[in-house]
Amino acid sequence: MHERRFHHSQAHRLEAPERLTWLPPAEVVKALHVHAGEAIADIGAGTGYFALPLAKAAGSKGVVFAVDAQPEMLDLLRAKLAAQPAHNLRFIHAEADSTGLPDATCDLVFLANIWHEFDNRALVLEEAQRILKPDGRIAILDWRPDAAPEPGPPLAHRLSADSAALELAEAGFHHVTSAHSGHYSWLVQGKTRP
Repeated sequence: MHERRFHHSQAHRLEAPERLTWLPPAEVVKALHVHAGEAIADIGAGTGYFALPLAKAAGSKGVVFAVDAQPEMLDLLRAKLAAQPAHNLRFIHAEADSTGLPDATCDLVFLANIWHEFDNRALVLEEAQRILKPDGRIAILDWRPDAAPEPGPPLAHRLSADSAALELAEAGFHHVTSAHSGHYSWLVQGKTRP
């Protein structure tokens, strides 16, 4: 594990009540335009801050694949399900560049607060292209480099929304958009070809 990866020993920070104020999950899910019945890969799902609202939005006919490289994070999410059941949530212990999901499985690939952690973002985008359906969507949420260093990673680790948008375009995604999200984040979205 390298220095940029958020370690599971800090998982309590993902559940801090103030996080609901500066990064409201409902606002992010609304911006993702999730429809009932969709298949969503939440890559870097952590403790389920977004996976659970995504599962609710996808509904009983949808599915959310909670993908995380740290099994401890998935265990914390499983424990959370006792209080917040989500029958359409599937757990996948895998890296972002090799999820193990079948080709053309997902309507949406969502990566929250992990873009800055990757050494090879091109491989992550190749995997996203592989698991997305034609006309599928990708959404990357990460920390703004022009915002306060707390509560997120050091400013030196953060990447700009413009650089993420360029990487999406270079990987073949189209209709790439960028917007601020919450107090400290940006959200870049794109689509695969139909």
